[in-house]
Amino acid sequence: MKHRTLSRVLAPALSTALLISGAAFAAEGSDFEWPRLLVIGTAGTSSASFASTNGWTPILQKQTGTVVRAVPEDNESMRYRRLTDRRDIAISSVSAAEMRFQIEGIGGYATTKPVPQRVLWHHNDTPWGYVVAGDSELKSLQDLKKGGYRVAKGMFSPPMIAAVTGALPAFIGLSEEEAEKTIKYVPASSYAENCRSVVEGKADVAYCAPVSSVLSEMEGAPGGIRWLPLNQDNQEGWDGYLQHRPMLIPTKIELGVSTARGVDGATSNFVYSVPADTDEDFAYHMAKWFHESYDAYKGSHPMAARMSLEQFRAYLDRTPLPIHEGTVKYLREIGAWTEQDDAWNEAAKTKMDQWVKARQAAMEEAAKAGVKADFQNQAFLDILDKHTQGLEGFRSRL
Repeated sequence: MKHRTLSRVLAPALSTALLISGAAFAAEGSDFEWPRLLVIGTAGTSSASFASTNGWTPILQKQTGTVVRAVPEDNESMRYRRLTDRRDIAISSVSAAEMRFQIEGIGGYATTKPVPQRVLWHHNDTPWGYVVAGDSELKSLQDLKKGGYRVAKGMFSPPMIAAVTGALPAFIGLSEEEAEKTIKYVPASSYAENCRSVVEGKADVAYCAPVSSVLSEMEGAPGGIRWLPLNQDNQEGWDGYLQHRPMLIPTKIELGVSTARGVDGATSNFVYSVPADTDEDFAYHMAKWFHESYDAYKGSHPMAARMSLEQFRAYLDRTPLPIHEGTVKYLREIGAWTEQDDAWNEAAKTKMDQWVKARQAAMEEAAKAGVKADFQNQAFLDILDKHTQGLEGFRSRL
């Protein structure tokens, strides 16, 4: 039986230093050998992403013998680099919205190495909304148009920036230019800092997920917190909002802190992603484990309960992101994959490859022309726009 190492799973670029501890263990009734060490990258320690991943990783370790580590990396760009370039994490918990920014090279991702990714499994359907302090004079998002209010701006994540500088103004009927004059944006260097800003008096509004542990902490703070709804009956507002955050889905919040439940917000699906060249056998057995061990880990965290095959299957009906071949192989085996799925998945892979190829060409042209690859360098952005012009962007298949 051929010995499988983590470097085979992650790709040759991974440092062999990661392989010095542990030993490979064979899955019961299978020739597959799990990697000696399996590193899962998540958002920071205050996130539901980190907490729920920590719920199932000890169970995987106990059942397979592989050493599993959930590593918090709050900087989204850095976590992307660790997954696709440094290759010192094998799997990343990432929002579908963030993956769109990564693939299309939006904002700070414009100069990152373009690497095709694949969805390994569905992580959760995270609700998001706009939170204020309990004693805030703001009663609706429309009140922001009065001017003078501070909105937290999560500099660690391009989609978080887009949510407050593009989507939010569009929802209330302001252009981005008008918003810059009307709203004061307060930079935040981490997710926890972004959310806490409203109870610490640093900002009036923050874009947060009510399932995060930091929101429970904030709900218990003096004065508590409230949520300003993204009213679902505001069709014009939502049309504008989705222009900036096309991977989101309007929803009524049902998960998370009690103050958010019943409030109109948005759902952002989180997935476990891997580079497209991740070993097919590894992806197959991870998908198999996620499904067959669901009953063992579903009670470890509320978000872990969203990792069922049923939730994944529902997500497959609307995701524009390609699924890894190992996962497809397993889903096909158990009758959870159709010919229709083959069609849209192949189209999704083609679209992603087109974006990667175009961005690579842009970087090569910039290098030859001596143009600095910087997302704040307009000369570089012009080259990038030239190569990506006409490409269809990723958008939820609603």
